[in-house]
Amino acid sequence: MSTLADGREAYAERRWPDAVGQYTAAEHDAELPAGDLERLATSVILTGRAPEGVDILARAHLKYLADGDYPAAARCAVWTGMNLILLGEPARSAGWLGRARRIVEDLPEPCPVEGLLFVPAGLGALYQGDGAAAAEAFTRAADLGRERGDADTAALGMLGLGQAKIMLGQLDDGLALLDEAMVAVTVGEISPVPAGIIYCAVIGTCHLAFDLHRAHEWTRALDRWCNAQQNLVAYSGQCQMHRAELYRLHGAWTEAIDAAETAQGLAFRGDRMATYGGFYEQGEIHRLRGDFDAAEASYLQAQETGFPPHPGLALLRLAQGKPDQAQSLLRQAMDGAAPDYRRRMLAARVEIELAAGDGGAARAAMEELASLCASFDMPMLHALAEQSEAAVLFHEGDPEAAMVLLRRAWSRWISLDAPFEAARCRALLASLCAALGDEESARLERAAARTAFSELSATPALSALESSGLELSGLEKSGLGQPVPVAPDARTAPLPASADDVGHPAGAGPLTARETEVVQLVSAGLSNRDIAAELFISEKTVARHLSNIFTKLGLTSRAAATAYAYRHGLV
Repeated sequence: MSTLADGREAYAERRWPDAVGQYTAAEHDAELPAGDLERLATSVILTGRAPEGVDILARAHLKYLADGDYPAAARCAVWTGMNLILLGEPARSAGWLGRARRIVEDLPEPCPVEGLLFVPAGLGALYQGDGAAAAEAFTRAADLGRERGDADTAALGMLGLGQAKIMLGQLDDGLALLDEAMVAVTVGEISPVPAGIIYCAVIGTCHLAFDLHRAHEWTRALDRWCNAQQNLVAYSGQCQMHRAELYRLHGAWTEAIDAAETAQGLAFRGDRMATYGGFYEQGEIHRLRGDFDAAEASYLQAQETGFPPHPGLALLRLAQGKPDQAQSLLRQAMDGAAPDYRRRMLAARVEIELAAGDGGAARAAMEELASLCASFDMPMLHALAEQSEAAVLFHEGDPEAAMVLLRRAWSRWISLDAPFEAARCRALLASLCAALGDEESARLERAAARTAFSELSATPALSALESSGLELSGLEKSGLGQPVPVAPDARTAPLPASADDVGHPAGAGPLTARETEVVQLVSAGLSNRDIAAELFISEKTVARHLSNIFTKLGLTSRAAATAYAYRHGLV
């Protein structure tokens, strides 16, 4: 009996390997009760042994049936079916879900887990890009979950409904539902497996919605959740996958590679959902650094999961000097993509269509991207839209209008702490300045871009920059005529209030949003290494932010920065 009690204690404390060991030992002495079999199955699944865990879950289902606990038996049957979906066994999954449905339908009273049966249908609709059908299924799941007092089902229903609404372009409603589902997770209402599903799905959806702030916040929360559990494999790989994406955006490419490789290792240990992201993010860094063979290998590994590795692979073809292949690949990928995934490829589509010489297709993609800004008010989306429109306008022969848009995009990328994209803006600004006859500004912009690309080891971007400098700053490529007199307001047009608000939050004085975060973390006593891990940036970037903070505020120490933060209400 003590071994069984130890197993229950280990489960409650999220010590999954200990729970597996104690429950397994207890089972040698006597048959485990159904509830303990279910907890053993969960522990096994969370340690990365999903096939074995599914078999134990099936045993728990049969034990519940023998005990006459039909709602619990139905719950086990649904989760067996959903796990089998993830294991790539749709026929077995359908059989278990059908069994669960029959049990629920045969019960004389309403079943607490009836709503859970609508979750697989909603997931299927999401995967097929049918947001309306997904919304209908998940609404039913959420309503039944609340009505029957099943917190897991209610939260999963809210999650799915939020994803469906974002797919349909209803951003505010969708994000509010995701936040509500996360509240249920963070207060401890949700079982471990649904909690992990919700964490990972919310973060992925935030990236699809260009909501970088929420992606940061929930990735940090997921990281803490994973670290608080002993030897958790399930969801830990997906956490590292999301970390890699944030590190990449923030220019911490070495850290991004490390996180991607960790994700791959956890995928091989059982977190299969991390396979695609682990290899895709690795491919992205190799591509940006110019290691094209390694990038190709990583993208092809990602493709083995059944998801097309785009826009990365298409951009790789462009970097290899194959714009026609890049164009064909991305057009095919976008034609069959769900709306939320299609949105993420639009900026790359603009770049590739321009390189392939199809200005009309580039403008169409740019206008589709720009139209999203009305319903998706996210700084990252605005930056992508403005950067893309500037490139199209330059191609069409209007460098002055392009200049205003590009400076706005550059400011947003700086506020988002995205050095590579900010440098890409400066590289294009150099060409714009040259087209407008301002060679001195072109030289300064090119030098700034060169420094950033060199620090990142972004070899292809650096080579393209040097080539553009040798070709009259890209005038031949753009098709423009002789340089024209520069318009004074083209380079000095004020940024919109929204961009200023992003860069300088209220109460922070001259500090940007990122610098304010750094001051707050310094005030909490975190080291540069800890701050880098918290913000998914490199230690070098933390040091640069601190240098800027000290210069702006006239300070010389972390203690003085802490005092400033308290004095100005930042902590």
